[in-house]
Amino acid sequence: MIRLLVFLRPYRVSVSLVLLFIFLQSLFNLYLPNLMSDIVDTGIAREDIVYIFEIGGFMLLVTFAVVLFSITASWLAARTSTGFGTALRARVFAHVEEYALHEFDHIGTASLITRTTNDITQVQQFVNMSLRMMVMAPMMAIGGIIMAVLTDARLSLVIVVVMPVLALAIYLVLGKGIALFRAMQYKIDRLNRILRENLIGIRVIRSFNRMEYEKKRFDEANFDLTDTATRVNRIMASIQPLMMLIINLSTLAILWFGAVRINDGAMMIGNLMAFLQYVMQILFAVMMVSMMFFMIPRASASAARINEVLDLAPMIRDAVLLQEPGDSVRAEGLEFQNVTFRYPGAEKPALEGISFRAVPGQVTAIIGGTGAGKSTLVNLIPRLYDIENGAILLNGTDLRHFLQHSLRAKIGYVPQKAVLFTGTVADNIRYGREEATTDEVRHAAEVAQATEFIDGMQDGFDTLITQGGTNVSGGQKQRLSIARAIVRRPEIYIFDDSFSALDFTTDANLRAALKTEIRDAIMIIVAQRVSTIMNADQIIVLDEGRMIGVGLHHELMKTCDVYREIVASQLSDEVSAS
Repeated sequence: MIRLLVFLRPYRVSVSLVLLFIFLQSLFNLYLPNLMSDIVDTGIAREDIVYIFEIGGFMLLVTFAVVLFSITASWLAARTSTGFGTALRARVFAHVEEYALHEFDHIGTASLITRTTNDITQVQQFVNMSLRMMVMAPMMAIGGIIMAVLTDARLSLVIVVVMPVLALAIYLVLGKGIALFRAMQYKIDRLNRILRENLIGIRVIRSFNRMEYEKKRFDEANFDLTDTATRVNRIMASIQPLMMLIINLSTLAILWFGAVRINDGAMMIGNLMAFLQYVMQILFAVMMVSMMFFMIPRASASAARINEVLDLAPMIRDAVLLQEPGDSVRAEGLEFQNVTFRYPGAEKPALEGISFRAVPGQVTAIIGGTGAGKSTLVNLIPRLYDIENGAILLNGTDLRHFLQHSLRAKIGYVPQKAVLFTGTVADNIRYGREEATTDEVRHAAEVAQATEFIDGMQDGFDTLITQGGTNVSGGQKQRLSIARAIVRRPEIYIFDDSFSALDFTTDANLRAALKTEIRDAIMIIVAQRVSTIMNADQIIVLDEGRMIGVGLHHELMKTCDVYREIVASQLSDEVSAS
């Protein structure tokens, strides 16, 4: 928790003002019972109406000042805590943006969402409460004790008895609550994960008629969270009636022993009233502390989870000695030199001994069976993962010597699963290059064979794409993703099975347009369909993470058994023999 307070540094002045106003508010609150005692023991006892009105008017001014200090402090505390939460969310988001795919797999998407929203909100609320109470509660308690002792030292023995009882009650309640609060946050993670899976996979769930199963799974997680929340709130709720019982018994004891002392002439009525108010201030200060303790377990658990995110360093980092490639530099070639890659925790490498060279103006195609390592190979180029052994060179320089943002600026990547964002069609294409003109956006769409359906939309390029691109088909998503890469005008194009949802005619037209458009760039195509890559300048055949063939289509038909099997399973005998 303390580590996160660094995000309060920009608000040092506001924090200082909050503490000052709370300090003044506490001083004035401690002064009010003394004024009331004067009214009773002096004004009422002597029937001095003028004195009563004078002191009463002064009490109103003091009360007005207390209200003013309280409102100002509350506003500043809310403003400061909100700024703290904003800065912390921005820091967590920026840190997560630097994660490699391994870190996302390690924490989980659902948990990252919970930590960025719910957990930070818990810490923000704690900061808001603590700013207002960290001074008020101790000062009211210590000041109240001092004033109570000065008012009547013997009657103060009641406080000596009551305080340990209160402290014990708070300790027992919190001891049970801390573990449950921590468990709650992990159960919120689980609930979010199940909900996210359900929303993303709704088509599959309905297709397989698994709605009841998903409802049962959600209900189990939901009721598990509800049960834990109910238990922890039942425990924490017990603290208020317990404290009210102790406070009321304390009041009775003070009135009893105070009446005896008044009867003996050792104490005045006004002093008893003031003493009673001081004790109330002490006990309510302890209640405020207990409210803080109510929030501490959950805020501590949330802070620990946030720190876990911030402490998890990305596996892929920029090297100390970096090369910043200029925009005018064109890639002369991409070379894999005996590359081996293993996923974290995996027993065997996903890729082993991969060596080939891709040059500008040529198409390098990668083909192989499911799990052969095709997508893994192309994910190494933008450094979504880092290799274990070997080297990947771009224009003669190891990829690890480039700044990541500079390296990725040279790449137009179309993933296996097309991803669109909420916004217009033009916005989604401009995601590749924000400053692209209207003509460039349309040209990219034409090359990607997307204008035929875009022009048919009601608003054309201004048509809104819904979340996840649910209002366009799979093939339309792929073509928009391809247009997004084309408008970027990169030096390396990576198409990771990006033509699978296209019909053969559109596929052929798109490849013909691409060949003219990107003749000066490196193009790497991962494909399942042989027809997509059979005219490539270089075809690499992968099997279980190893290169078992490289060459032209007709060469591989003679030298590579696996390639022949793939071709035979897809194409007619006439095409196979060509």
